[in-house]
Amino acid sequence: MAEDAVAAVPTEPTTLRKPRIKKAPDLPILERRNWLIHLHYVRKDYEACKTLIKEQLQATEGVCEYAVYVQALILRLEGKIQESLELFQTCAILNPTSPDNLKQVARSLFLLGKHRAAVEVYNEAARLNNKDWEICHNLGVCYLYLKDLSKSKEQLNLALQLHRQELSTMTLGKIHLMEGDTEGAIQTYLQALQLSPESTELLTTLGLVYLQNGLFQKAFEYLGNALTYDPSNYKGILAAGCMMQSHGDYDVALSKYRVAASSVPESSPLWNNIGMCFYGKKKYVAAISCLKRALYLSPFDWRVLYNLGLVHLSMQQYASAFHFLSAAISLHHGNATLYMLLAVALTYLEDTENAKSSYQQAASLDQCVNMMLLSIIYYLYLT
Repeated sequence: MAEDAVAAVPTEPTTLRKPRIKKAPDLPILERRNWLIHLHYVRKDYEACKTLIKEQLQATEGVCEYAVYVQALILRLEGKIQESLELFQTCAILNPTSPDNLKQVARSLFLLGKHRAAVEVYNEAARLNNKDWEICHNLGVCYLYLKDLSKSKEQLNLALQLHRQELSTMTLGKIHLMEGDTEGAIQTYLQALQLSPESTELLTTLGLVYLQNGLFQKAFEYLGNALTYDPSNYKGILAAGCMMQSHGDYDVALSKYRVAASSVPESSPLWNNIGMCFYGKKKYVAAISCLKRALYLSPFDWRVLYNLGLVHLSMQQYASAFHFLSAAISLHHGNATLYMLLAVALTYLEDTENAKSSYQQAASLDQCVNMMLLSIIYYLYLT
């Protein structure tokens, strides 16, 4: 019985204790709504984002760095650059060791056209982080606006050493072209193309450089590749159309321009080229209509005014031709052909003194144009 009694004593069940779930740490009040502000910002729900920022800044008495930072970004997107600059400067005061805050201050200064001040702030940011390619790139752009091309190239090359990307390459190639170093620009673009062989921007830019230097086969090759990757590429279509137009293939050029017009209907160069295609086909009324649309879109483009004067001369509308040609000359003084066409219009308007003056001005600008000199001699002979 004793043994049975002992056997009957129950033992305590051995159960595994469940681990206690740790409570999430409370975020400090300064950071409590940051995740929600970020969520609305990336979703571009700016009104809700601004409401949250206002509540956060009231709760923190205006010292929440992230809320101020996002508010400045939104203001800059809304075009309020000066207000955004002041808020980014506040962020830099709240956290003076952050290079991102200084980069945003410099960016706002750049957008305000204060390039020298932007350079100083970017240099300060570079002292905090000298491995940031974006700082080097933006310094290169600022120096470009300040016309310091040597420092600009130095910073852009440094940016490319830190990170090979297309943006700095395009800017560096532009500087080579500004210096007249076409071969250097081409080599820069070709090196970038090895990293981004499907970049329509690089292919189109290379095609345009070759086109400007008369290398039509190369230009056609690169522009064709650009259009293969992006058939709606406006710059590529316009350049290809120009090549066909220069060879007298007006109908083919117009078919190209029709595609471009569907994506960028408000392009002045496009309507200018369409107008000159119609001029080449001797459809003068259609040409004037297209050129006037180009002039409406870009009223200070002397090339459009020049073309309008040329078309009106062909239609024997000499008063209108004089109007457009004189307007073109007021915008661009150094073109001898403009003075020649103006002299022709004045001749038919029987304004002999001003016609003679225009012929002489044309001759002084370009002594090598034989036809121009012959016209002057013929005019002087008649008078």
